[in-house]
Amino acid sequence: MKPPRKLHIKSYGCQMNVYDAQRMVDTLAPEGFVETANAEEADLVILNTCHIREKASEKVYSELGRLRVAKDEAAREGRAMQIAVAGCVAQAEGEEIVRRAPAVDVVVGPQSYHHLPELLKRAGSEGRAIETEFPAADKFGFLAQPRPDAIRARGISAFVTVQEGCDKFCTFCVVPYTRGAEVSRPVAKIIDDVKRLADNGVRELTLIGQNVNAYHGDGPDGKSWGLGQLLERLAGIPGIARLRYSTSHPRDVDDSLIAAHRDLDALMPFVHLPVQSGSDRILAAMNRKHTANDYLDVIDRFRSARQDIAFSSDFIVGFPGESEQDFLATLALVTQIGYAAAYSFKYSARPGTPAADMQETVPPAEMDQRLERLQELIDSQQSAFNKAAIGSTVDVLFERPARKDGQIVGRTAFLQPAHVMASPDIIGQILPVRIDSLERYSFLGELATQRTREPALSSIATGA
Repeated sequence: MKPPRKLHIKSYGCQMNVYDAQRMVDTLAPEGFVETANAEEADLVILNTCHIREKASEKVYSELGRLRVAKDEAAREGRAMQIAVAGCVAQAEGEEIVRRAPAVDVVVGPQSYHHLPELLKRAGSEGRAIETEFPAADKFGFLAQPRPDAIRARGISAFVTVQEGCDKFCTFCVVPYTRGAEVSRPVAKIIDDVKRLADNGVRELTLIGQNVNAYHGDGPDGKSWGLGQLLERLAGIPGIARLRYSTSHPRDVDDSLIAAHRDLDALMPFVHLPVQSGSDRILAAMNRKHTANDYLDVIDRFRSARQDIAFSSDFIVGFPGESEQDFLATLALVTQIGYAAAYSFKYSARPGTPAADMQETVPPAEMDQRLERLQELIDSQQSAFNKAAIGSTVDVLFERPARKDGQIVGRTAFLQPAHVMASPDIIGQILPVRIDSLERYSFLGELATQRTREPALSSIATGA
């Protein structure tokens, strides 16, 4: 028998890339590849790239420079190493990658990685292979299913892609150009995936998509299902105790999704709902297709359905043309809503997007100062939200051993890490934990009972 070939994947960016990386591993497993954490010893290194954040491309080229050295060293040892660039940077800059980094063997976009085995063979015979077109066929129908041992090794939480692409065309965003138009997977295919995960120990699912609440998959009844209806169906699958979804757009929150939060105990009361700005003028320039009041109305609809619901969001500061008054509107919106967490970034132009051509830029020093002010406010809200749990008893889904000997770590309904001293036998169980203290963003506590019980979700009144 041939010895297994070693595969190293480094992923950048979003949850979708984490999921895609796992599916690449599953696709290459029948070809004899096994994962390694050491890039230098790998026979194949894949950089699974993201084009969202600042200087994303340059980080990739810097890593490719280091990999070229490792590839040369492998050649001197008589060993062939192949390098592949996948994901959104590959989609956006296919030929440029090959020009700047000739050590790269394969360039493959995020819709074509199911072709990796044949692309690697073609690169071996022809020297290089590039595929960055949007294929007509859905890649999910061609991907190898994960082996049971691979599912179990990945833990009790899993991502499942239900939707890809985006039709919103926000002026700052490259997703419509790198991931393509919105496509939703059929309900039956998703159910099959989830049953397979549940049968192998997965307890918590996060449904993911670039615009996940735009989901409109073909249902078994011949009708188009929305995200709320899909969540209701998945909540009935034995073994699945918790459901989440990310990332959503405020315009696509429909009544069925609100009802799901009202009716489904398994659906966690924590919603990531990006707003980007609190200024209507800037929201219009971003082509977000909603106003600040529209966003607040959506928040109110969620809160009317479930009182303990909490929110996280995304913000961009320093978008072209943003004035101090516009920024103050963002601070006012954050103050009015009260977030459990949020992500905030300085605007950086993405080549090929409409905003990249906007001339009225904000000075870097002003961006820095605004970002600091916004993050200070967000941090204060997150701290207050976390401190409110101290002294209460909350349900925790335990995931794995912690770094400290004897500790097991899990997460609350709001994704807060919680550590207790306990046996590893509790991994995969939802148990009540008395929260004693907070260290940075993690809770320390003790099990409120030593008896295993059926999953039931207690809640924290957020007051947010």
